[in-house]
Amino acid sequence: MTADWLDIGWLDQIPVRGSRTVPVTGGDEIAVFRTGDNQVFALVNRCPHKGGPLSQGIVHGHSVACPLHNWSIALATGTAQGADKGCTPTVPVKVVSGRVLLCRASALRAAA
Repeated sequence: MTADWLDIGWLDQIPVRGSRTVPVTGGDEIAVFRTGDNQVFALVNRCPHKGGPLSQGIVHGHSVACPLHNWSIALATGTAQGADKGCTPTVPVKVVSGRVLLCRASALRAAA
């Protein structure tokens, strides 16, 4: 592992079809999601619509529903689905030997 990646813990610490948050500089958060098929995605924890906390939404397939107004956001791209328009910044994430790693520079830049 290099300094470019931030180790945020074990994959098992993120609930299946759920998320956890990681604080970043400036008071923002990155939401890290685990899907039913054990894929991991990371987004800035803000819906592009009204800024709702995506980490509190319901994960369905490879999307999350915002808890405020039910907008569906694609986890891979951060884009709103259907007729809704908007995009939430994504952060590169990977799993190595069961550990979840966030791209440190991208996490800081996305939340800025």
